[in-house]
Amino acid sequence: MDEEKITDQKDENPLNLQNEYNYVLAQQITKSLLVKGLITEAEFNKITAKNRESFSPLLGRIMPKLT
Repeated sequence: MDEEKITDQKDENPLNLQNEYNYVLAQQITKSLLVKGLITEAEFNKITAKNRESFSPLLGRIMPKLT
């Protein structure tokens, strides 16, 4: 039985890996701002949505929608 390939060839591009890394860093910074009370949860969600647009993380396809 053939296993279905999770990623396609374009996802293996080093630029895509850099985008993944940049997304993770951006989210860590954003989460830190939220924890410190410097932004609200609504602002956190808006920034997260923008990060997903900007960096197009591979896992973005399965991440929950933000309200």
